[in-house]
Amino acid sequence: MDAELYPLMAEVEDSHWWFCSRRAIVASVISRLGLSPGARILEPGCGTGGNFAMLARFGEVYAMDSDPEACKFAGARKTAIVEPGKLPDRVPFENASFDLVVMTDVLEHLAGDQEALTALRARLKPGGWLLATVPAFPFLWSVHDVAHHHQRRYVAGDLRALFERAGFTVDQLNYYNFLLFPVIAAARLLGRLRKSSPQREHDLRAHSGLVNSLLRTVFSSERYTIGHFAVPFGVSLLVVARRGP
Repeated sequence: MDAELYPLMAEVEDSHWWFCSRRAIVASVISRLGLSPGARILEPGCGTGGNFAMLARFGEVYAMDSDPEACKFAGARKTAIVEPGKLPDRVPFENASFDLVVMTDVLEHLAGDQEALTALRARLKPGGWLLATVPAFPFLWSVHDVAHHHQRRYVAGDLRALFERAGFTVDQLNYYNFLLFPVIAAARLLGRLRKSSPQREHDLRAHSGLVNSLLRTVFSSERYTIGHFAVPFGVSLLVVARRGP
């Protein structure tokens, strides 16, 4: 991600409708995993630490990021043990193994996504979980992806195959952010038509209180449906996979 976006992310991450809704959906999924009290949770690519308070409800949080600026913001939250690190070959906390790894929109940044998953599998306890969210559908590629240094967007079948090649058993795989999909897809496609060349833009704009509340209500309501029925489209994908014995 462009370095100048970290202060903006730190400023809006606790209230922006998209971050809040994603946290609500991820928390709903984690609550069904049956983690033991005191579970160890690792968040690679933690950014500015907006997920820490949510993850701390389920266990002891460890986190890593490759960007020093992100680590600075994340460490200031004082709700996780934060260390610099980079996938696949510089995962800190060498003496710890984890019950759950949570990667929210991280995998798409990595040139070696399978190598990263293989490295994280090695740090999970037998039977441990990995939960990841990623952006969906290559046709939605936009200047937002460029600004955030994305390598790719995924479709469900390719994401399942990726996790299986890395040695995981996929327990749940769902498109989400489907209620707002028509609006977001139209905006992304129209944006591409308007611009002849990629520009450094992003979706971290602050919205009015009313708009932010409305979007948050619509998007976060999907926490009641995800995992219960599948839809064939969405702006993002969520996968829950398990390490075998």
